[in-house]
Amino acid sequence: MAEVQKNTLGSREDTLRFLDMVGLFSSQAMIALGKVMNPTTGKAEKNLQVASLFIDTLEMLQRKTTGNLTPDETKVLQATLTDLRLMYVDETKAPAAPAAPAEPAKPAEPTPPPATDDSKVKFHKKYE
Repeated sequence: MAEVQKNTLGSREDTLRFLDMVGLFSSQAMIALGKVMNPTTGKAEKNLQVASLFIDTLEMLQRKTTGNLTPDETKVLQATLTDLRLMYVDETKAPAAPAAPAEPAKPAEPTPPPATDDSKVKFHKKYE
């Protein structure tokens, strides 16, 4: 005979895994929003499409788990989504970062005078 599940809220281990997953998606969204340094590049980089993907994934998770989460799990998921949505809106309203100022044009390097004789030197190196 099949065993009937008595606890529909899941185990402590499931709760920890769920919170880890929410944290993982949240971290990735914050990296994509440029709020956290990307550990791979060492820079804060903004990619709103990727951030939107992670936020949308958490929203789907919220819809699919409605009624199956503990009150604490529900609060963590809702708070995470609220924070990420606010950060996303802030980033979409923020003016684009100004382009890096162009470096002043370097003066053209002088070209060596043309060889007047049949010397074998075809080019000159200049070390600065």
